[in-house]
Amino acid sequence: MLSNREGQRVPDVTFRVRKDSNWLSVTTDELFTGKTVIVFSLPGAFTPTCSSTHVPGYNDLAPVFKENGVDDIVCISVNDAFVMNEWAKDQKADEITFIPDGNGEFTDGMGMLVDKTDLGFGKRSWRYSMLVKDGVIEKMFIEPDEPGDPFKVSDAETMLRYINPDAQKPMCVTLFTKVGCPFCARAKSMLQERGLVYDEIVLGRDATMRSLRAATGASTVPQVFIDGRLIGGSEALEKHLSA
Repeated sequence: MLSNREGQRVPDVTFRVRKDSNWLSVTTDELFTGKTVIVFSLPGAFTPTCSSTHVPGYNDLAPVFKENGVDDIVCISVNDAFVMNEWAKDQKADEITFIPDGNGEFTDGMGMLVDKTDLGFGKRSWRYSMLVKDGVIEKMFIEPDEPGDPFKVSDAETMLRYINPDAQKPMCVTLFTKVGCPFCARAKSMLQERGLVYDEIVLGRDATMRSLRAATGASTVPQVFIDGRLIGGSEALEKHLSA
């Protein structure tokens, strides 16, 4: 049975991690003492929901969490250090600390070790998240005990609503550009000057002009999306940012 450990200390465990081809020991004291830490745990590295949603969600909201008093975001999975390191590289999740619970000791101590031998996984972690302050668990969000791999409450947005329901999430900005385009360079400069993080889609490398027309109805670059809304080119972006 899955157990809620709110009000209790995290298990006292030493993790074996790999850094720069060396083995290191990292204790739970090092991870949690004197800090406010978000932990989210999941069934396995490179698995679909974990890679497409769980990790990206926390990585994207990391700046907002830190503005609201969170010192670190830790992802724990019952995988070895080599797998976790490769997954971290693949995810490009620089705002998250990936911790391998290779022997499942931490997960077992949390009461979250489950049997997934039917999938060939062996013992793995149930999906959950928690807010830990100075080693004490303040809040846990545990996925419902039902078949499959439910993902309903351990996401980043649920955690952010708990920490600060009025927190302002960062704008989602996507920019279509073309190499050598001066207007594209101007658009990027405007976004950078305002400290706005953006995803750049380069025509000829990441997408085609047909993709641009399908997405925006336009055939010129740059084209900017902010929070799912098409803003337009560099002049429209300037007006939007000045409004």
